Parts: sequence; C-alpha cells; structure tokens
Amino acid sequence: MRRSVGLAGLLLLTACAPPRSSRIVIGAKNFTEQVVLGELLAQEIEASGSGPVERRFWLAGSYLCQQALVSNRIDAYVEYTGTALTAILKQPLPHPETCDEACVHAKVAQLYDQRYHVHVGPGLGFEDTFAMVVRGDDARKQELKTISDVAHHPEIARLGIGYEFAERPDGLRGLSTAYGLHFEGSPRTMELGLLYRSLAAHQVDIVAGNSTDGAIKALDFVALDDDRHYFPPYEAVPLVREDSLRRWPQIGVAMQRLAGKVSAEEMRTMNLAVESQHRDVAEVVREFRTRKGL
Repeated sequence: MRRSVGLAGLLLLTACAPPRSSRIVIGAKNFTEQVVLGELLAQEIEASGSGPVERRFWLAGSYLCQQALVSNRIDAYVEYTGTALTAILKQPLPHPETCDEACVHAKVAQLYDQRYHVHVGPGLGFEDTFAMVVRGDDARKQELKTISDVAHHPEIARLGIGYEFAERPDGLRGLSTAYGLHFEGSPRTMELGLLYRSLAAHQVDIVAGNSTDGAIKALDFVALDDDRHYFPPYEAVPLVREDSLRRWPQIGVAMQRLAGKVSAEEMRTMNLAVESQHRDVAEVVREFRTRKGL
C-alpha cells in the first residue's frame, strides 16, 4: 500500500525531474514490494520486445507516483485499488457488503480513464492490504486474533505507523473510530522499513504494516484479522498512460501475461528474499518469471 508528499514535493518533481525518456519508463514507490513489482513489469515488457525499459524506482509514495504518471514522467507503475480509490481519487470507503473487489476495480478503472486517461490493467493476482501486526509471543499470550481484540488489551499501548497511514482517509483516524482503539500518546511515525525493527525491539507494541510483508513470517509476527472489514480491497494493478499503450503495445501484452500470476504467498517470498536475504531484485524477479514460464 503508501506515503504522501505535499506541495513542496510535487513542485520538486516538476522542477527537478529528469527529462522524458524515449524509452518506456516504469516507476515504483519507495518500499521493497513496489520495487519488485516495478522490476517484474519492466522485465515482462522487455521480454515482449520493446527494448530496454528505464526504471525510476523509489519514488516517495502514492501521490508522487501519480503526479509522475499524469505529467508523463513515467508510463506506468503498480498501484493498489484501495489506495487509488481513497488516497488518489478521493472516493469514500466502499461498503464491503455492496462493493467487492471487482466493484472497486471497476470504479477505479472508470475514474482513472475519465480524469487522467490512464488505463487500469488486470490484477496481478493478490491483494496487499494494510495489516495491524503484533509480536507472535504477545498474540499467543494475550490471545490476539482480530483488531477488535486490541481494544480489550490496554497493554497494547504503543503504536507505530508509516507517514502515509497517518494521513490517509483509509488510515489511522478511520481505523481508530471503527474499532474504538486508543493508544498511549501519539503514534510513532517512521519510515516503513523501520516499523518491524521497532516492533521486534519492543519499542512499539503494534504497527500498521502490509499483509504481504516477508518480515511478518520471518520474525514470527502476527497480522490481526480485520474482523469489521474496515480496509477496502487493495488489489495490485498496473496503471498505464493510455497514450503510452498506443505508442508501445508491448505494455499491454506484458500486462496480460502477468494477469493473475502472482499470489500473496509468492509476493511474500519475493519480499523476504530481497529484504531479509539481501538478494538482488532483478535476480529474484527473473527466477520468479522462470518458474511461471514467462
């Protein structure tokens, strides 16, 4: 899912971004999964016969990637439908009983086409939702299984979150209201990469992470069930400029080849390989594509 930038960041992008490349340019946000997905899309486009693809990864977050896309600094990046709906398109949270994953995808696709002339591609096969994560020992000792359980355990007092989660309409404020959560003092806001380190070091008791983070399994953490279905679907989908699709049909070929190919478990495995095993992103992606016959 996920970090915002303010006006200063957008002005910096416009003033200092490199000139538009004559090659296809793929972007990615500034966390491991995004770089993996950006590399996956880039490699598949290259394999479809477009020639070398330029990578512009580690962009600051959702809003900066969106600005880069609509200003023609990048041709495509992978976004999450719930993030697109609430943080970019500024739509209300969908009711889970009346708007499921397919409904959210359709709404996002319609609005991106109308507002930005951006095509929303088919889902890659998994969701990466926000996840409230606690240490495994705490979960077992205090019988924590759902986010609702946290409200009954005042000892889960110190919260760690990423910068974007603090501000997003589908973030902390709405979650706290939906579940009646009250934490000790202000939440500790930090870079996404530091959240799990802080949790493991007992500097915080619970963090707002991502469901496909490899560290959850590797560090014996537990992602609590969103039993009140607060979070919308966060299906991973490619966003591509429509003029870029016309110029380079290979992008469309690559998107179709990747549709439904990545499971949540496979995404966790790739994230873990890069984050914990310190393997090269391009190598991890090449091995995945080989296993999938891509």
